[in-house]
Amino acid sequence: MKLHRYLLTLLLSGLLLSCTTTTGPDLSGMSFSDEPLIGKAIWHDLVTEDPAAAERFYEGLFGWSFEKADRGGGHAYSVARSGNVWVAGIVAVDPPADGSTLSRWLPYLSVDDVDRAVETTESAGGKVAATARNVPLGRVAAIVDREGAVIGLARSDIGDPDDSTTAAAPGRAIWTELLTNDVSAATEFYRRVVGFEARTIERRGGEYTLLSHNGIDRVGLLGNPIPDWTPIWLTYFGVKDAAASAARAEALGGQILVPVSPEVREGTMAVVTDPTGALLVLRNWKP
Repeated sequence: MKLHRYLLTLLLSGLLLSCTTTTGPDLSGMSFSDEPLIGKAIWHDLVTEDPAAAERFYEGLFGWSFEKADRGGGHAYSVARSGNVWVAGIVAVDPPADGSTLSRWLPYLSVDDVDRAVETTESAGGKVAATARNVPLGRVAAIVDREGAVIGLARSDIGDPDDSTTAAAPGRAIWTELLTNDVSAATEFYRRVVGFEARTIERRGGEYTLLSHNGIDRVGLLGNPIPDWTPIWLTYFGVKDAAASAARAEALGGQILVPVSPEVREGTMAVVTDPTGALLVLRNWKP
């Protein structure tokens, strides 16, 4: 729990400050909703002990460009741009004294009321990793679910990036998924905390649970297929060719954990780490 609290305290001060630079935000390529898009992953932060290595990797893999953001607190924060859309943040953290690795991707789900969601988290059996607080463009918190998976919660003051702004494309986050050891319990937990509705579909490899709001699928729940992996939220990034992108990731200093295979999502995806150890999924995307 100390690890989660240390990590998330640093991250939270960066969320929704993603476009705040010394010259002011350039949001000309983005549009925002009038109402919160409940359950949507509206932002993704990469926390890492080596932001320079991470920036080289993601520039080489996705073609991202980066801009430093002045968020205070003594830790560097930069924001990544894909084309004319801000897509992610990278926050630098000091290595833990115990030698463990912090690097990971952290998504933030839009909720109607952050404080109420935090209260519900505790009554539903989860824990609060970072209490609700105001940031320049909204209010945020972070929680740990009943199985130990960490997720951020956010309520934006300027509206959420709408679905046209965040439309799937190569180099962008295109899906968010929880690997869970108990799909039913996780479904109930996030139904209570976020307000999701759930439905189960059949696909190759078994059942898959989709969590939606107002009829729009926002995230997925997958029964953990790898026994020694702890429950974790995964961020999927669109690529034109998952096999080629995985090979590129490896050449850039990353590691292939699950190679492209017909047995894994019909050969459309690979699981890799970046050079700092953060896990990400590369998934084929075509218009």
